[in-house]
Amino acid sequence: MPPRSTPTTRQERLGVELYRMREAAAMTARDAAKLLGVDPAKISHIEAGRVGVSEERLRRLAAFYSCSDTALIDALSAMTHEQRGQGWWEEYRGILPAPFLDLSELEHHASYLQAIQITDIPGLFQTEDYARAIFGCTVPQLPQAELEARVAHRMERQKILLREEPPTYEAIIHEAVLRMHFGGRKVVRAQLAHLLEQGDRPGITVRVVPFTTEEYMGANRTMLYAGTAVPKLDTVQIETAVGVTFLDAESQLKRYRTLFQTAEIAALGVTESHDFVHAISREL
Repeated sequence: MPPRSTPTTRQERLGVELYRMREAAAMTARDAAKLLGVDPAKISHIEAGRVGVSEERLRRLAAFYSCSDTALIDALSAMTHEQRGQGWWEEYRGILPAPFLDLSELEHHASYLQAIQITDIPGLFQTEDYARAIFGCTVPQLPQAELEARVAHRMERQKILLREEPPTYEAIIHEAVLRMHFGGRKVVRAQLAHLLEQGDRPGITVRVVPFTTEEYMGANRTMLYAGTAVPKLDTVQIETAVGVTFLDAESQLKRYRTLFQTAEIAALGVTESHDFVHAISREL
């Protein structure tokens, strides 16, 4: 099969972990190629996510690299059986930018999610009208068909919280988010009511950082931390003015775990946060 022209973030992650194993073992791509009886170029393609790898070959490579992390090897082995085209998000391929699909896949495989939002309600909590207002502010303006596709995709993403065994979800929201009137007062009032309902569900925690906090939490840091049963496979998604970025280096993961802990210190408790959101809603 020819190399993939656009591997998903998860396909790239599988390759990256094999690359990290090889580097830790001080092995070359040529060494790995000899083991598998392939050209060194294929090893490069595998490590870039452009070519898949079988479970049997992955386990052979892990043993060759003397990797003793059984949990990591088992998790990566499970990833080798994932096929592009299986997830619900694939129906949006070619319609929405790839990061939208990668985010859906990331959430699908997460054991827990932690979010910090500074400017708008987390996507998994947004109402349809609020989401439409958010996407309606995109610059340059989106074609109507793509705007509707983005809204539909966001609503579909929320079904992850309705699974029999959904990931736990902790969201820390800055007061600025609650004060924004995206879509107008009616839309925001309905959105805040929905946020309160979501926060009362099992496995979901919503906390607010008020303007009056004296703790610094990194006022411009919006992020989603997707945790797994194997911490080495955790991923952070951040949004910037130039697009979406996925981070997975251990130093980066540690930094964003610390950021979330800092935000927790700055945030109100769960009950206080609920009352805070309710009070703002009554002002509208």
